Amino acid sequence: MRILLTANASYAPPRGGATRSNLLWLDRLAAHGHQCRVVCGAPGEGAELRPHPSIAVLAVEEPARRLQALRAEIRDFQPDWVLVSSEDLSHALLRQAHHSAQGRVVYLAHTPQFFPFGAASWNPDRHAARLVAQSAGIVTIGQHMAAYVERALGRPVAVIHPPIYGAGPFPNFASFGAGLITMLNPCAVKGISIFLEVATRLPGYRFGVVPGWGTTEEDRRTLGRMPNVEFLPNARRIDELLSRTRVLLMPSLWYEGFGLIAMEAMLRGLPVVASDSGGLQEAKRGTGYLIPVATIESYETVYDEHAMPKPVVPRNDPAPWVSAVTELLTDSSAYDRESAASREAAGRFVAGLDAGLMERYLLELQRGAMGRPDPVTVESLSPEKRALLLERLHKRRAGG
Repeated sequence: MRILLTANASYAPPRGGATRSNLLWLDRLAAHGHQCRVVCGAPGEGAELRPHPSIAVLAVEEPARRLQALRAEIRDFQPDWVLVSSEDLSHALLRQAHHSAQGRVVYLAHTPQFFPFGAASWNPDRHAARLVAQSAGIVTIGQHMAAYVERALGRPVAVIHPPIYGAGPFPNFASFGAGLITMLNPCAVKGISIFLEVATRLPGYRFGVVPGWGTTEEDRRTLGRMPNVEFLPNARRIDELLSRTRVLLMPSLWYEGFGLIAMEAMLRGLPVVASDSGGLQEAKRGTGYLIPVATIESYETVYDEHAMPKPVVPRNDPAPWVSAVTELLTDSSAYDRESAASREAAGRFVAGLDAGLMERYLLELQRGAMGRPDPVTVESLSPEKRALLLERLHKRRAGG
């Protein structure tokens, strides 16, 4: 197959779980002999992930030129499938893909805020929502998000988790007595307000942050003024970061699609203190320290340097977060229980994943057999059924 992926996010290097997931899907497809290309945003700061050497990545900074590049790639590459990732807030890539590759578009539904539909959407668009619904396939990485999409569009969705974790065995980084309380991508929507409260109220402990796609310069300045907070570099391998971590903090205040880093930390025996927003409930797999939050429900018509709308952040009581983190830092039995439960639950989840599912899904779509019966033609009918069909047609015409 020839597969073309497009998104407005940077893929050289990738930033965030959606881009990492997509590249790992392509990497496996390329390793199995399929031709893969990417049309995406320009390079930016982020962790390096080297895709398969045969994957051509065309990074274009200017949005209008990116659309032109997508149109040209579809014309010249003639892909069997155009994968449109949801990092497409204007929905322009989605429109171009449907216009230039009608019937060959698969929508990768990662980030609900970027969808053209649903309660969490930043830019709802009925026409774009219809295009998603008319796509040959829609893919989510979790059951929670699949239900969200199916409720909005009224059509089935494929759940395909990316092969992001590797085969294991996974190191156990559980460490009650040492390590950082770590947060990735500290920003308003990810709950930096809660993180700052916890770090302020626990001055005797060390915290670590990894700036991400949502971290603004103002966020950096605020974090830089915290004496017990240190900045961590984006790591090429997740183990480089998690090996320095004692507890992972995920106080997200927007609607989460899944929470890949939660699963990565749990696989390595690290307790995760997370909000109950969206797919984080699914990612936690029934383990402890899932804290209810008041989530973001509206945004101002003001945009930051990343072109992200400014959220109206609701007030959340930091006390449950301080209590949860304190318990894990001071009670070795509580730490060990949560570490063991997390590692066991995550291991069981990852053991049930199928790394080849995306390839089979696209092949089955290509054969028209993804849960749909083959179209019935007149030629495929028996003589008896053909005669019955003709008789009914004559009666219908005679009746006006």
